[in-house]
Amino acid sequence: MAIKKIAFIVKSLPYKTEASRLALTHAIASQTVEIYLEDGDNVEPVLAFIGDGVLNCLKDQKAMNAYGVTSLEQHLKNSLLLDLKVLICKEDIGKFSLSEDSLIMDAEDIGGETKANIVPFSEIMKEMESANHLMFF
Repeated sequence: MAIKKIAFIVKSLPYKTEASRLALTHAIASQTVEIYLEDGDNVEPVLAFIGDGVLNCLKDQKAMNAYGVTSLEQHLKNSLLLDLKVLICKEDIGKFSLSEDSLIMDAEDIGGETKANIVPFSEIMKEMESANHLMFF
C-alpha cells in the first residue's frame, strides 16, 4: 500500500487573496482522489499554518462585515470534521501574541472529533520533508 503524502502549507493572510481558501479547498478535496488511485494506495493530507497564515485560524472572523466574503472559519472546521491533520506553528502564534483560546482548535460543534495541533516549526518541517508533494499557499 502506497501512501502519497501532500503537505498544504498556508502562509498567506486570510483576506484580500484567495490563496488561503484554495489551500483549504484543495486539502479537503484531496480526500476524494482515492477513486483515481490504484487499489491500496491512499492520500494523506497535512494542512499547516505558518507565518501570517496562522491568522486564518482565528475564531469569530468577521470577514463578511469587513470584506463582503465568508470567513475561513467554517472551511477550517470542515477540514477538522474530515479528520485532516491540521498543524499551527507555535512560534508564529507567539509572534502575534495569540492564545489557544483565540484559535479554531476543533469542530465539536458540527460533530468533529479531530483537533488542530499547535506545534513547533521543526515539526512542520519534518512533515514537509516527509511529504511526496508540497503545496505552498
